[in-house]
Amino acid sequence: MAEEATLANQFAQSFRSEHRAIRDALFGLAQAFEKKSSTDIDTSLNTVASLTGPHFRYEEEALYPSLIGIFGEHYIGKLFSDHDRAIGAAKRISALAGSNHQTNEQVSEAVSLIRGILPHVSDCEGLSIMTETLPSSELAAILKARERALQQGLDLLTWSSEIRDHRV
Repeated sequence: MAEEATLANQFAQSFRSEHRAIRDALFGLAQAFEKKSSTDIDTSLNTVASLTGPHFRYEEEALYPSLIGIFGEHYIGKLFSDHDRAIGAAKRISALAGSNHQTNEQVSEAVSLIRGILPHVSDCEGLSIMTETLPSSELAAILKARERALQQGLDLLTWSSEIRDHRV
């Protein structure tokens, strides 16, 4: 029981830290678009992509499957669909970022897409309390998958187009 509590706490701390970093990077990306700063947009976009690639990967490869017994397949399917939408939004945001001079319409679209991703970040944060109910073997497997994803460090669009089983 102590091992499970330790692993659950370790997971919850890293999960929350990642969600905060993703949230802040998304806020930074929205601000960069609002300033129409190509340099800041590129930097922020790269930050978001490098944070979300490994995070989405271990969620889909280890976390979500481990939670099927708690939530059922329907809700886990919704989480995968949320990722589909976020990846689609990331592709569109990347295209908008490719313009040297963003129009007001492009800025508005990019900010709207970014805001559309934020609810998944906050909703997903609550999953960590459910992992507290998992056996230590599953928690350890999730943490190992997380470490592998972080070590490989694939950005979101590379991972989703080259590795992800469920490609958008």
